[in-house]
Amino acid sequence: MRSFWGMFVALALLTGCASPPDATLPTQQPQSTTVPTTTPVDADRGLPPSEPTEVRIPKIGAKSSLVPLGLNPDETVEVPPVEQPMQAGWYKHARTPGESGPAVLLGHVDGNKQPGIFFRLKELGAGDEVEVSRKDGATARFRVRRTEQIAKNSFPTEAVYGDTTEPELRLITCGGSYDQAARGYRDNIIVYATLI
Repeated sequence: MRSFWGMFVALALLTGCASPPDATLPTQQPQSTTVPTTTPVDADRGLPPSEPTEVRIPKIGAKSSLVPLGLNPDETVEVPPVEQPMQAGWYKHARTPGESGPAVLLGHVDGNKQPGIFFRLKELGAGDEVEVSRKDGATARFRVRRTEQIAKNSFPTEAVYGDTTEPELRLITCGGSYDQAARGYRDNIIVYATLI
C-alpha cells in the first residue's frame, strides 16, 4: 500500500523557484499534542507533533524563527516574504520536525537584493547538524545525510515528501544559475537529514 505522501505529486516552490504549474502538495495536517520537556527523544520513533519555532544551522551561521507555510490558491507551497529573505518557514501540512516522517523547511537563497537565510545551504555535507526548537520546549537535532542540487523539472517528489519510517528533515532553497526570462533559479538545493 502506498503511503499518504506518495499518492501526491509534490514540489516545493519558492519565490523565484518556479516548477511545473500542475504541482500539488499533500494537505493532511498532523494533530497537535504537547510533550513534556523531559521526554527523551527516540530517534527511531521520534517525538509527538509540536510546531517548530526556530531553526539553527551552526556550520553556515543560519538562525531564523519559523513561520507556518501552507498552500497558495494554485496549490503551490507558500514561501516566506521575499522582502524578508532571512525568514525561514515550515510546511505545516507535512510532519513537524522530530515527528516520524519528513518535515520540510523552506528559505530563500536571496531576496530584496541581499543573501537569504539559506544562501549557504549548498555548503552542508554529511555529518553537519541542524537544530529545530519546538513549542513543546524540545529541540530536535538532525544530522545531514546528503545535499543535492537538482533541476526543478526533475524535482524528487517522493524522496522529499514520501513517508519515512523515522523522523527526517528536508531543507529546501533555490540554486544553480538564474534564468532571467523566468525570473527564477533553475535548480533546487535539497538537504536530507535524520533525527539524532
